[in-house]
Amino acid sequence: MNDTTVAVIIDIVGSRLLADRRAAQLAIEEAFSGIDRLSLHSQPIRPTVGDEFQALYPSLGSALRATLLARLVLPAEVDCRFGLGQGTVSAVGEGAAAASIQDGPGWWRAREAIVEAHEREDGRTPSARSWFRADDEQSGLEALVNAYLLARDHVIGGMNDRARRVTFATMTGRLQGDIAADEGITQSAVSQALRRSGGASLLATIDRLGKSL
Repeated sequence: MNDTTVAVIIDIVGSRLLADRRAAQLAIEEAFSGIDRLSLHSQPIRPTVGDEFQALYPSLGSALRATLLARLVLPAEVDCRFGLGQGTVSAVGEGAAAASIQDGPGWWRAREAIVEAHEREDGRTPSARSWFRADDEQSGLEALVNAYLLARDHVIGGMNDRARRVTFATMTGRLQGDIAADEGITQSAVSQALRRSGGASLLATIDRLGKSL
């Protein structure tokens, strides 16, 4: 895969503290399966070992869009980190069920990114859940994307469950009237939820970034 490919590593925050680890795993897998149906991917989100998932996307824009959807759709009691690494990915062998064993700069950078996200979460930016790594010649792009991710994570971290649901539904193309009916609120309340929670800003930002990156 070429150097526009973005590898994504996802892990569950505080997985050992979950009351029902198995139920949480199943809920996450179901949520991510829905993301795969909504996203342009090179390899769907799939569980690997322990509390980790991996996926591949053909561009940075598609990876940012998919990870935003994933953050919005996760169950209320579950949170995840995302490490995004741009670069080539190649198959180096065959794994179980004929799945290829992959290696390359995309995966190395995704691993570096998720470690960085964890360190920042434990440090001065506790809302941080995502980080991006590119090659050394794209430091400007890396800085831009990470500034976006820090802001995105901060906004999502302050959202209540309804605001996340409304933002997710709007992002997937549902009409406000239909969303209002599902939530048992007025269409005006849906619009207010998007504005007050920052959901409308998230949608406007990903619309621009998703088309340009």
